[in-house]
Amino acid sequence: MSSVEFNTLLIGNADFLKSFAFTLTKDAEQAKDLYQETLFRALSNQEKYLEGTNIRAWLFTIMRNIFINHYRKKAKNRMIAEPSVSDFFLNYQQSPTTNKADTNLRIKDIHVAVYHLPQIFKQPFLLYYEGYKYFEIADILQEPLGTIKSRIHFARKILKTQVLRH
Repeated sequence: MSSVEFNTLLIGNADFLKSFAFTLTKDAEQAKDLYQETLFRALSNQEKYLEGTNIRAWLFTIMRNIFINHYRKKAKNRMIAEPSVSDFFLNYQQSPTTNKADTNLRIKDIHVAVYHLPQIFKQPFLLYYEGYKYFEIADILQEPLGTIKSRIHFARKILKTQVLRH
């Protein structure tokens, strides 16, 4: 299809875009911008239009995609750019003081609790803690996958009750 034929087809079928642009944007100026950008993109991507394809659907898709991309960009910029009350606290240069003794005692409690787990639960739990996947642990221990999952579940449950008691 020649450029002249495409331009004639485009102009003859572009009127419906004006009302659709206003429906999307709800603002006359933004609708004009969206309409112009749609026609520009259609002209610059003329080679992608397949002759015999519904040109209205093609133009509709271009406009809808432009609108969605602009909307996403605005939402992203709004999230990044809008200052809030919490920004003051985020930027406030006061560093908190922490008591590492409490954390160290908790870690020791957890290690003791893991050490006292029954061997049937301890071995799969430690492998899981080291980063192995359930199926890998099942292969290593030569146990069914469901058994491994339940043993790790029960190990967590036991550890939770023991650590919360201390």
